[in-house]
Amino acid sequence: MSSPLHRPVLVRETMAALDLSPGLFVVDGTLGAGGHSASIVEKLGPSGTLLGIDRDPMMLDHATQELQDAQCRTVFARGTYAELESLLSDNKLSKPDRVLLDLGLSSDQLADESRGFSFQAEGPLDLRFDTSSGRPAWQVIDESSESELTEILQLFGEEPAADEIASALVQRRPVATATELTQLVTAVKSKTSRENLHDATLTFQALRIAVNEELRHVERMLNDVLPAVLGPGGRAVVISFHSLEDRIVKNAFRKTDIWQNQTAKPVTATPAESRLNPRARSAKLRVAVRR
Repeated sequence: MSSPLHRPVLVRETMAALDLSPGLFVVDGTLGAGGHSASIVEKLGPSGTLLGIDRDPMMLDHATQELQDAQCRTVFARGTYAELESLLSDNKLSKPDRVLLDLGLSSDQLADESRGFSFQAEGPLDLRFDTSSGRPAWQVIDESSESELTEILQLFGEEPAADEIASALVQRRPVATATELTQLVTAVKSKTSRENLHDATLTFQALRIAVNEELRHVERMLNDVLPAVLGPGGRAVVISFHSLEDRIVKNAFRKTDIWQNQTAKPVTATPAESRLNPRARSAKLRVAVRR
C-alpha cells in the first residue's frame, strides 16, 4: 500500500485541546489516514485505548498501517461517527474520555480518481465516502429536478450561481465525471469567479455534502450522540472547514446546560502552517467539556 498523502491540520492545537494522559479512552471519529491518531496514541500508553472510525474503507486501511505499532489498544470500525453509540456497544467499549472529529476531506480521497473528488478526475462522479451505500453524485444530478439541484447548491454550497448551474446541469446531463462537472461550472461562472477559490469548489462541496448526508451526521453527533456518550469532564474537539459545519458546532457548544465551552472564538492555523499546508487555512477548531 502506498503511503498516505494527507497532512493533518492543527496537530499541536488538537493535542493541547484533547489534554491527554496515559490510560484514557479516545475516539477519533474521523480517522482518515491516522494523522491525528498517530500523535494521540503516543500519549495513551499501554493502558489506553483508541477507537478509530471512518466511513471510507480505503482510509481505514491507511490508518491500520499507520498505527500498527501503537502501544495502546487500537480498535478500528467502519461507519459514521453518528453511529458512535452502537459502535461502542458492538466493540464492548465503555464511554470515552475524549472525542475528536476532523470534518475535512482527506488529500488521499482527493487523489482517488475512481470517485471524482478532484476537479480533474476522469473516473465516475461519485463523491461518496462509502461507495457501498447511497446514491453517487452523477445519479443525484441525473434524477433531481432543477429546483432540487438549486436547493442542494444553495443549502450545502452557498453557491451564488446556484440557479444558473442547476439549469446548466439539467440541460447537459448526464454529467458522468468530475472533469465534465468542472467544465460546466467554469463555463457558467466565467464572469463571476471569486478570487482564490476555484469556480467549482462550492458545487463539489454541495454535492459531496448531499450524497454523504454530512450535515445530518454532524447535527446528530453534536446535539444527540456526544452529550449521551461523554461523561462529566469528557472533552469534545471538533475541526470544521466551512461555515455550515462550524455553525452547527458553535451552536451546540453554546448549550450551557450541557457544555463548558472552551473556545469563544475558534482556534485557527498559524501563518506558518497555512503556508506549509494550504488546507489548514480554512480549519476552525472548537473545544467543549461535558458538564
